[in-house]
Amino acid sequence: MKHIRNLGIVLSASWLAGCAHVDPNPAFVDVARTVHLRTGKRVQWNRGSAEDAQAQAAVASLLSRPLTANSAVQVALLNNRNLQATYEDLGIAQADLVEAGLLKNPVFLFERRLPGQAMEIDMLQQFLDIVLLPLRKRIATAQFEAAKLQVGHDILNLAGDVRAAFYQHQGDQQLVEMRQTVAQATERSAETALKMRDAGNLRDLDLASEHATHAQAKIEVAKAQRSAVESREKLSKLMGVFGAQTNWTVASRLPQLPGNEISTSRIESRAIQQRLDLAAARQQFIAQSRARGIAPIEAVLQQAEIGTHFEHEVEGGIHSVGPSISVPVPIFNQGQPASARANASTRKAAQRYLALAADVRSDVRAARDRMLLARREVEYFKSTALPARTRVTEESQLQYNAMQITPFQLLQAKQEEVKAGADSIEALRD
Repeated sequence: MKHIRNLGIVLSASWLAGCAHVDPNPAFVDVARTVHLRTGKRVQWNRGSAEDAQAQAAVASLLSRPLTANSAVQVALLNNRNLQATYEDLGIAQADLVEAGLLKNPVFLFERRLPGQAMEIDMLQQFLDIVLLPLRKRIATAQFEAAKLQVGHDILNLAGDVRAAFYQHQGDQQLVEMRQTVAQATERSAETALKMRDAGNLRDLDLASEHATHAQAKIEVAKAQRSAVESREKLSKLMGVFGAQTNWTVASRLPQLPGNEISTSRIESRAIQQRLDLAAARQQFIAQSRARGIAPIEAVLQQAEIGTHFEHEVEGGIHSVGPSISVPVPIFNQGQPASARANASTRKAAQRYLALAADVRSDVRAARDRMLLARREVEYFKSTALPARTRVTEESQLQYNAMQITPFQLLQAKQEEVKAGADSIEALRD
C-alpha cells in the first residue's frame, strides 16, 4: 500500500501541474516595455480586446494627418500583420515552457485472462520524466527568454525599416519635383531652339541636341515617379495599410540635416550590449548547453518506468500488490550518439553566437561610416557645390543680360543648378 500511496503522490503532482495556465500576456508586457524604452512607441497584440479597438482608432487618427517618420513607425507597430503573427511566437514559447514543467501522463495497463482466471493492473510513470523535470524546465526557460528577445528584435527591426522607408519615399517625392523642374527648363530650351531654327539662326544639329536633352529629362522624371510609387508602396506594406488607409500623405520635403548625430564613441560595445538578437542567440546557447547534460541520460533511460503492479488470482482469491520497475539495458545504445549530437549542437550554437557578434560589430561600423560620409556629402553640397552652381547661374544671367551668351547657355546653367539640387536631395535622403 505504501507504493500505491507514493504513486498517488506522483499522480497528484502531475494533475496539479496539468492545471497550469498558459498565459503569454506577461511576456508581451515585458517586450512592450523594452520597445517603449527603446523607441517611445506603443505596441498592441490584437487578441479581441477593447484595447484593439483603441489601437485601430489611433491608427486611423495618425493616417488622417500628414505622416512623420515617428507616426509612420507607430502605425506600423500597431497595424502590421506580420508583426502580429510574430507575437504568437510568445504564445508558443509560453506553452512550451508550461509543458516542460508537466509530467507526462501515466500509463494504465489492464490485463484479464479468460475465462476469468486472473486479472492484472499496472499503473506506470516514466521514471526519467520525474528526475529530469527541473532540468527540462530550465532549458525551456532559456528558450522562452530567447523567444521574447527575438520578438523584441523583430519589432525594433520593423521600426528601423519603416523609418528608412519613410525618408526614402519623402526624398523620392522631392526628387520628382526637382526632375520636373529640369524637364520644364529643357522644354523651354527646346521651344526656343525651334523658334531660332525657324528664323534661320540655329542649325538642325543644335535643335536636335536640345530636343534630345528634353527627352532625357522626361525620362528622368518618369524614373523618379516610378521610384516614388515603389517607395510609397513599400512604406504602405510595412505599415500594413490597405483600402482607404492607403490614402495617407507625407510632407513633400525632407527635413533639414540634424544638427548633431548620435555619438559614435564605443558604438560597437553598445551594440553588443543592446542588440536583442544577440541576447536571444546567447539564450539559445544557454539552452543548448543545458540540454547537452541530459542528452545521453535521455537516450539510455528514455523508456525507464516505475509504478505499481496489482494482481488478482480468481482461484484461491489471492491478491498481490507490489512495485514495478522497467529499465532498458544499455547494450547496443549507451548514449554516445546522443552525447555527440548534443555536443555538436552546443558548439554550433556557440559559433552562431560568435559569428553574429562579429556581424553586429561589422554592421554597426559600416552604418556609422555610411552615416558620416553621407553627412559630409550633404554638408559639402550645402557649403560648396550648391553655392557654386548658384553663382554660375547668376553670372550667366548677367552675361545673358549683356547679350554675351545665348539663351541656351543661360538655360543650361539653370539646369545644372537644379541637377545639383537633385543630387543634394539624394544625399540628404541617404
